[in-house]
Amino acid sequence: MQVSVESTGSIGRKMTVEVPAERIEQSVESRLKSMVKRVRLDGFRPGKVPFNVVKSRYSDSVRQEVIGEVLENTFRDASVQQNLRVAGLPQIELQALAVGQPLVYVANFDVYPEFVVADVTGLELKRPVAEVQDADIDNMLNTILKQQREWKDVERAAQSGDLVRIDFEGSVDGETFAGGTAQDYPVELGAGRMLPDFEAALMGMSAGETKTAEVAFPEDYQAENLKGKTAQFKLTVHKVQEESLPELNEEFIKQFGVDDGSLESFRAEVKKNMTRELGNALKAQVKQQVMEGLSNLHEIDLPSALVKDEIQHVREEFSQSTGNSADNIPDDLFQPQAARRVKLGLIVGEIIRQKGLQRDPARVDAMLETLAASYEDPAALINYYRTNRQAMQTVEAAVMEDMIVEWVLAQAQVTDEARDFESVMNRKQAPAAA
Repeated sequence: MQVSVESTGSIGRKMTVEVPAERIEQSVESRLKSMVKRVRLDGFRPGKVPFNVVKSRYSDSVRQEVIGEVLENTFRDASVQQNLRVAGLPQIELQALAVGQPLVYVANFDVYPEFVVADVTGLELKRPVAEVQDADIDNMLNTILKQQREWKDVERAAQSGDLVRIDFEGSVDGETFAGGTAQDYPVELGAGRMLPDFEAALMGMSAGETKTAEVAFPEDYQAENLKGKTAQFKLTVHKVQEESLPELNEEFIKQFGVDDGSLESFRAEVKKNMTRELGNALKAQVKQQVMEGLSNLHEIDLPSALVKDEIQHVREEFSQSTGNSADNIPDDLFQPQAARRVKLGLIVGEIIRQKGLQRDPARVDAMLETLAASYEDPAALINYYRTNRQAMQTVEAAVMEDMIVEWVLAQAQVTDEARDFESVMNRKQAPAAA
């Protein structure tokens, strides 16, 4: 096998490979002979089909199979021979494919970029620090109660905190628009999920009342046809309801698995869960800063095949999270996120390689236990991971990323920043559209 390699860029390579004809022909002949005893053809007893008949009937398809395998195997062997770290699948062009002649092909591909891990000692990071306070627990208990609330009809004007059920029909310059009409639509006043003018118009309205209100859409509204426009909404209120919260008593508390039903035990359980969530959020925010810092410190040429593969992963994640097909969305919209992931993956891999970081089984076990802690049957979840290699790889990769974060934090300029639970968890809701 003859191999030659040319550089087509900083990470681009063009490799020409010539495979002797004998390797192809011997493989084809051997495979055809092995088929004689297995081939069944009309007019012949099983295992008695003459070799020349088998060859005439199957030589073309067998040759295609052999060539496919030879391309795969010789490309891999040639890459090892040339000490090339190939990134992604190559683009292969056949140059010569005549029977009895050498097989010649050209493979175009990228190699993994070679770079030195940057000095992180000058990296400035802010490490958020927070604890769960009694007031945070009070707020969480109130949230839990609200999740179990009921709505009861009232005969009065609507006020903040009420739920109103309405029909609405919106128009701009006398023309209705998509999404501007609904029937029996629930609106919780004061929740900030509707445009300010829309909620303000409903304040003070009673069941059976109808009116038309002016509603201004912001300049940065998501729908292009409504940005900065003022719409007229016809509003009809069918019901005004106020919330009715359950009583925080023993019966209510036991629904959450607190056997003794005491408020003290319930608060302790809630605090434990909040503390775990807070810890995860703090850790995630530090990790995000570290990864952003590492990305900014490195300029790397990205292998196009890796970015292309990652675009597909981002596309699939988008479809799963939204429930909508992303097949018609251009690659360009997913490219920045995909490129960022590939870049960070290369940096993380190079840090692991250059710094000699090793997988720590004890840390993997600890992460599994942390992941399983919030599940009803922790042992079952841990068993799932341990018997699923792909799932375990995600845990092992997360552990290695944690080790890299610690490596950076040990050298970077880190300043602790006091935060409160709500700001860390980012629980404040942004206003939504009408």
